[in-house]
Amino acid sequence: MLARPDSATAAGARDKAMLEVLYASGLRVSELVGLPLGAIDAQTGVVRVLGKGGKERIVPVGERAREALATYLAGAREKLLGTRHSMDLFVTPRGGRMTRQGFWKLLARHARDAGIQQRVYPHTLRHSFATHLLERGADLRAVQAMLGHADIGTTQIYTHVDRERLKAVIAKHPRA
Repeated sequence: MLARPDSATAAGARDKAMLEVLYASGLRVSELVGLPLGAIDAQTGVVRVLGKGGKERIVPVGERAREALATYLAGAREKLLGTRHSMDLFVTPRGGRMTRQGFWKLLARHARDAGIQQRVYPHTLRHSFATHLLERGADLRAVQAMLGHADIGTTQIYTHVDRERLKAVIAKHPRA
């Protein structure tokens, strides 16, 4: 699904950047669409997010997300804006900020184009972000901080998936 948007078009470059940033950072969709133009520091690879309750956090993003953003910012954003100006990072062809509903629609379209049968929600990418980090040995507290969870119990939900996977692997052991 992350490979579906056509970066050769302005909307495709925007969509790819949005999907990559969402998966690479675990942001909430409202946080993603609310990012101002200066929220991402391409040099250090971090995004400054204003989360729930007005709490600010800094989340690192990977190389693929930074590359997709660079492509988007190199001209696609200006093409979408035309002669209009905006301080929002992700914009629509009408020059306005991308909305949560607009993102849901583009996500559904790219999932469908990728052949994914079940419904995909923005939270699916946030969940995948956390699960994949924990599966690869990330510290639970670090994941908590990146997700912006006030309570570690909220983050521990993602360890359940890892435990279920571990049980399945152990069940395949010859002496299970």
